[in-house]
Amino acid sequence: MTVLQADVLIVGAGPAGATAALNLAGRHRVLLVDRLAAPLARIGESLPPAAARLLQDMGLLDAFLRQGHAPYHGNRAWWNGAWTEHHFLSDPDGHGWHLARGSFDLWLRDEARRRGAALLASAKVAGITPEDGGWKVRLETSRGPCDAAARIVIDATGRSARLARGIGARRQRSDRLVSVWQYGHERTPSARGFAHIEACEYGWWYSAPLPGQRRVLALHTDADLLDSNALRNTGWLEAAARRLPATRELLEQQGYMADTPTLATPAHTATLDTGAGPGWFAVGDAALSFDPLSSQGIFNALYTGLAAAEAADRTLQGELQAYQHYHRELSAIGAAYARHLAYCYGQETRWPSAPFWRRRRPVQVGAL
Repeated sequence: MTVLQADVLIVGAGPAGATAALNLAGRHRVLLVDRLAAPLARIGESLPPAAARLLQDMGLLDAFLRQGHAPYHGNRAWWNGAWTEHHFLSDPDGHGWHLARGSFDLWLRDEARRRGAALLASAKVAGITPEDGGWKVRLETSRGPCDAAARIVIDATGRSARLARGIGARRQRSDRLVSVWQYGHERTPSARGFAHIEACEYGWWYSAPLPGQRRVLALHTDADLLDSNALRNTGWLEAAARRLPATRELLEQQGYMADTPTLATPAHTATLDTGAGPGWFAVGDAALSFDPLSSQGIFNALYTGLAAAEAADRTLQGELQAYQHYHRELSAIGAAYARHLAYCYGQETRWPSAPFWRRRRPVQVGAL
């Protein structure tokens, strides 16, 4: 059986995995594995202004700016019965971006390949075992099974954290949040580039403009509060959104018309009991899964992908305790996130007995 040799094996070619790969390629043999031949459409499409510094550090900013992603100037929220606005006007990094997510993910994957990473798509991990100071990973591919040997493995498998759990890490989920979403077209171009948020008794709604006069519309609620039969009704999400006063006004103003099916995606907060160990690292949602209210999911993917790549590079150069520094960094990120999320949810006090809001006082985040 063929054995693929690599210094670093990265499982998952989304933003976190591709970022780790492109920062390691050229200095080390990198094998990037993904179960999909090409990225799928998915919710999660905003980058805050601070992402510009990350992209600049990785030599990606100029190419990113040429892609034409839509400006993201801040958030406007109907929260606790009043409008609040957070502007990026005073941010030293300027504005953020509403992404064309599919093309963004594909660009990062292609950049990793351009820098020298090997990509094995349409493949999934069937097993992982320690071997000779590294790892042996059994892969299932379209051409049959094969093995890969690597000194370091990076888990970028998203919320499943499939690789880290195979090594022995435990996944700790804090809630049952799901995002129910769809894309649509808007007749009126969005002039301000603001994300829109509106709280309701059973969760909160989100909408944001995207490139090409596109718009995303999403409801965030707990899985057990969602009528699963409603998902079979193609017009349910838009109809429900139009029953909320602020969201209805936005959709009417923009001339929104849905043109994709309604999809549901896990959006819960979750952590690993440890996000790194000797010879392995978890990145992105595999390490820390963020509630979308934080607007930090893709930024966290880029940041942890870069940080894990730096720690992996130090490990390969002989600094065998580099994973401990990375783990401490994840712990600090998780603690700051928990405080911020508790504060945001705590500002909404209109429905103290409603299950969705009662469960979020206080937010319980698993310890790293």
